[in-house]
Amino acid sequence: MAASALSSPAVSRTPNPKSAAAPPPSPSTRRAVADAASAAAAAAAADSKARFEAYNRLQAAAVAFGEKLPIPEIVAIGGQSDGKSSLLEALLGFRFNVREVEMGTRRPLVLQMVHDPTALEPRCRFQEEDSEEYGSPMVLATAIADLIKQRTESHLRKIQAAVSSKPIVMRAEYAHCPNLTIIDTPGFVLKAKRGEPESTPDEILSMVKSLATPPHRLVLFLQQSSVEWCSSIWLDTLKEIDPTFRRTMIVISKFDNRLKEFTDRWEVDTFLSASGYLGDNIHPFFVALPKDRGTISNEEFRKQICQVDIDVLRHLRDNVKGGFNEEKYGSHIGFSCLRKYLESELQKRYKEAAPATLALLDQRCSEVSIELARLDSKLQATSGVSQLRRSAMQHAASICTHLRALLDGAADPAPEIWGKTTDEEQMHSGISSWPGINMSVKPPNSSLKLYGGAAFERVMHEFRCATYSMECPQVSREKVANILLAHAGRGGSSGLTEAAAEIARSAARSWLAPLIDTACDRLAFVLQSLFDLAMERNRNEDSQYQNVEDMDGYVGFLAALRCSYYKFVRELSKQCKQIVRHHLDSVTSPYSHICYENDSLSGIGSVVNSMNRFNQFPGVASFDLSDSGSQLEEAQENMPPRDQRHMTPPTKGNESKDILRESQLTVPETPSPDLPSDIHGGKKKDTGIPNDGGPRKRQARMAGYTNRNHHNNSIIGADDLGSKSGSSYSTICAISARYFAKMREVLIERSVPSALNSGFLTPCRERLFLALGFELFAVNDEKFMDMFVAPGAVDTIQNERQSLLKRQKILLSCLNEFKNISRAL
Repeated sequence: MAASALSSPAVSRTPNPKSAAAPPPSPSTRRAVADAASAAAAAAAADSKARFEAYNRLQAAAVAFGEKLPIPEIVAIGGQSDGKSSLLEALLGFRFNVREVEMGTRRPLVLQMVHDPTALEPRCRFQEEDSEEYGSPMVLATAIADLIKQRTESHLRKIQAAVSSKPIVMRAEYAHCPNLTIIDTPGFVLKAKRGEPESTPDEILSMVKSLATPPHRLVLFLQQSSVEWCSSIWLDTLKEIDPTFRRTMIVISKFDNRLKEFTDRWEVDTFLSASGYLGDNIHPFFVALPKDRGTISNEEFRKQICQVDIDVLRHLRDNVKGGFNEEKYGSHIGFSCLRKYLESELQKRYKEAAPATLALLDQRCSEVSIELARLDSKLQATSGVSQLRRSAMQHAASICTHLRALLDGAADPAPEIWGKTTDEEQMHSGISSWPGINMSVKPPNSSLKLYGGAAFERVMHEFRCATYSMECPQVSREKVANILLAHAGRGGSSGLTEAAAEIARSAARSWLAPLIDTACDRLAFVLQSLFDLAMERNRNEDSQYQNVEDMDGYVGFLAALRCSYYKFVRELSKQCKQIVRHHLDSVTSPYSHICYENDSLSGIGSVVNSMNRFNQFPGVASFDLSDSGSQLEEAQENMPPRDQRHMTPPTKGNESKDILRESQLTVPETPSPDLPSDIHGGKKKDTGIPNDGGPRKRQARMAGYTNRNHHNNSIIGADDLGSKSGSSYSTICAISARYFAKMREVLIERSVPSALNSGFLTPCRERLFLALGFELFAVNDEKFMDMFVAPGAVDTIQNERQSLLKRQKILLSCLNEFKNISRAL
C-alpha cells in the first residue's frame, strides 16, 4: 500500500499532443513498459524499506546508549483525550487497548512501524530496558497493553516520580501498517490527578517540549474539532515549539463531531482554512475514527476506518449546501490522506538527512574507537606496573612544573576565575583575623583576585601590616613590681633598664608568636590552593597532545598525589614556625643587644636622663608602685584601665579581641609594607611614650610623694625622690614600649620575611618532586598498585569495554547500511 502510494506520481503520464498521430504501442511494448514500471516501483519500495530499516536500527541504538542523533522522527503531541492513542491504533492497523493503560500520560512510547507483507498478524516486540536488544514477539493485544502498563508502573516506582521522559520502544511488524516511526507523548493536562504531585502538569509540559523541540523531529499536533481556534489552549505551546510551523502537521481529530454544525459551503471552507490562526500555507488534516470500542477483528477495524472516511466525504458533499472546496481541501480530509502524507514526508526527511547521518555515524564510530583504545590502555596498565609507574611519575613531574610556574608568576588559568581576594582567602582558610588585632587589616591589592607567588607576597604584606598595627601591650603594676624589685635585689646599676627590657621581651614573645603562627598557616593555605590550579593547567596542556597519558581516571592516584602535596606543605609550615620562633627567641633573649643599641632609645629625651638617674639610685626597692602611691597617676596616658590591669596574651585557639581597645592602638595612616620607615622609624607617637606635657606635669606630680617618702630624704633630696617614685611605672612602660618596637622592627625587617620565603618557596621549587617521589613511588609494586586498582576495578573496566564493543558493532553496522543507501541514492 505504501509503495504504491509513493510510486504512483512516478508512473503517471500526461498524453503529449504531438504524439497523437503515433501508432498505438504493441502488446509486447505495453508489457515491457508495465514490467519496467513494476520493477521501478519494487526498487523504490525496497530502497524505502532499506532506508527505514537502517533508521530503525539506528534509533534503537540511540535509545539504548543515550545517543543524541538527529534521526527524523514524528512526535505526536496534544491535550489529553484529544485522540492520539486512537490515531496510533489506526496507523498500526489493529487495536491493543492502549487507551485503557493511559500510556501517554506517564512515559513516551516510541512506535517503530514496519510494513512487512509477510506478517499477516501483527508481531510486536519491546526493546529491553537499558539495552538495544528486543524481546520475543507478542501477538495478543491484551499482553501488549499489560506490558506497557507494567513497565510504566515499575519504572515510576523505581525513580519515585509520577511521569518519566525515558521512553518505551515498541517495534510493530505488520502487513497493514506503514513504514513510520512515531513518538507518542504524555497528553497536556491543566490539573494533576488526585494523589499525584501538583507539579505533574508542568513536568509533562517540560518533557513534551524537550522531545518536540529538536529541529530534526516533525511535530504531529492533535486538537479536537469541537475546540475553536480562538479558544485553543495548546496552540500557544505549539508556537513555542515550532514558531513557523515549518515542521508541524496539524490534525483536527474527531471531525465527525463538527460535521452536523455545517450547513453552508462558506462555513465549511472557513473552518477548514483556519484563516487568521495558522497562516495561508498551513493546511490541517481533518480526521475521524471509529467510535465503537467493542471487540472486533483487525480486518473489521480497518474496514470501519475506511467507512468513516467515506461517510465524512459523503456528508460534506451531500449534506452541506454547495459542498466544499474539494480541490483545495480534499487531500487533507480523512485518515487515509494523513497516513500517506506522514509516510511520504518521513521518507523524504530520511533521504534528506542521510548524508548528515552518515557523517555523524562516522564521527561516533571514531569516538567509540578512541574510547576503546583508552580502556585497553587502562587494562594493559593494570598488568604492566612499569608503564604505569612511568606515566604516574610523568604526571607528578608535570604537576610540580606547573606549581613552580605558578609560584614564579603566571596568569594561566584566568585569575578572575581561579584567584581569591584577601577576604575570600580568609573565609576559605578559616583564619578570618589576626590574633590580638581587633581591627580589619587590608594590605595592598586586597581586592584583586590573586594566586601563586602574588598571593604569597600579599599575605606577607598583610602580616607586616598586622604586626606594625600592634603596640606594646599594657603591663600590670604587679608585673612591673615583680620584675623591677627582683632586678633591684640582684644589685647593679641598671635595674630599671633591665626591668623595662624584660617586660618588652615578655610582651614580644607572648604577642608576636601567635601572629607568626597565623602567617605560616595563611601562607600554607595559599600553597595548598595551587594544587587545583596546577591540575587545571596540566589538563589544558594534555588536551593539546594526544600522546600524553590521561591520568584523570585514576582517582586513587590523584587523591594520593594531593594528600602527599598537602602533607609536604604542612611540614614546611611546621618547619617555618620553628625557624621563625627561633628568630623570635634570639631577638628576645637576655643576651641580645637589641635593647641596648644607641638608636633604640633615640627620641625619648628627658625620660632617658631620668632613667639614668634612677639606675644609679640604690634605694629603688623602697619605691611604692601601688595604686595608693599617687592619686594623680590615674590620669596618666600609659595607666592601664582598672578592668584591664591583667591582660592575657592572644593564642591561636582562643583570641581575645577585647584586650586592646581601638583607642589604645595607634595604626599607621597607610599600613603598607612598602613604607616601613613611616611606621616604625621612631618619629611618631605610636612608640608608646606618654606625651604628658613635658617636665612641668611630672614636677607637679612630685609633691604627692614628698611626705610618703620622707624617710629617704637622708639619701637624696625630697624633690628627686618624689619624682622618681611618681613616674617610675609610666617611665618603665614607655621604655618597654620602645624596646618592643625595636624587637618588632628587627623581626619584621631582618628575620621573618627571609625565613618564610626560604622556608616555603625554596623547598617548593627545589625539593617538591623529590619529596613526592619518595612517598608515592619509593614503594613496592603491590603497594604502588593499590593507588590504581581498587577491588573490582578491573571487572568494571572490562564491563565498560564490553558495552563499548557492542555499541561499536551496532554503530558500524548502521554506518555500513547508510553507506550502501548513499550509494543507491
